[in-house]
Amino acid sequence: MYPHELFFGIHLYGVMIAVGVLACFAVLFIIGKKKGIAPSFLDFTFYNAIFAIAFGFFSATLFQATYNYIDDPSAGFHLGDGFTFIGGLIGGVVTFLAVYFALRKKLSGTVMQLLPLAPSCITIAHAFGRIGCAFAGCCYGKITDSALAMYNHGAMRVPVQLYEALFLFILFGVLTFLYVKKDFKLTLPLYLVFYGIFRFIIEYFRGDERGKLFGSDIISPSQFWSILMVVIGVALFFILRYLYKKYECKEKNEQI
Repeated sequence: MYPHELFFGIHLYGVMIAVGVLACFAVLFIIGKKKGIAPSFLDFTFYNAIFAIAFGFFSATLFQATYNYIDDPSAGFHLGDGFTFIGGLIGGVVTFLAVYFALRKKLSGTVMQLLPLAPSCITIAHAFGRIGCAFAGCCYGKITDSALAMYNHGAMRVPVQLYEALFLFILFGVLTFLYVKKDFKLTLPLYLVFYGIFRFIIEYFRGDERGKLFGSDIISPSQFWSILMVVIGVALFFILRYLYKKYECKEKNEQI
């Protein structure tokens, strides 16, 4: 854990976030070009993604502020008291899709081309972000006497940030391999299901304040969204499988 300033107000957390964003765009352009996505559409995706990421950070703070307010209304509603990845993911995706559908008639590509690539971009950025969390000391785990513990907030704790980073790097490798080498296009449903399951489980090892869902301690807000991710992922598997078959048939007919 190294939450201290490096220089000029820069912290390792911010550095890792920047590395994650750069890795995300590197994956977008390298794999996008390899899979034959039009350069102009990749450029649109790049600029739209920057806008979506910016709004995603706002959405992440908004979700966390909402959780905090539900947990303790007497403290008032305050933005800037933390982030939640799932809240940022929801806000970012909604923003990206809204811009895409507003401009889709003028674009040289379709969202169907991006969907298999998006999970690779998201997981690599998220993995570096979780390493940043380990440096910052946020999103920490429960107190433990395990040999793999990490010192944080005055005690030896489960290094949940590093476990999640490792999982995300592995998931990135698997999803990227399936898409690039096997031309498997249903990577988005797999991402939603596997990350949703992992996030639900890892929440039990978190030691920071997780918030309450409608005032209940049965599951945390993140676990609720994790369940929803799995359900949506399963549904999308069948929906996208049908749509890709239809999309591929349309492309073949146009070529004829």
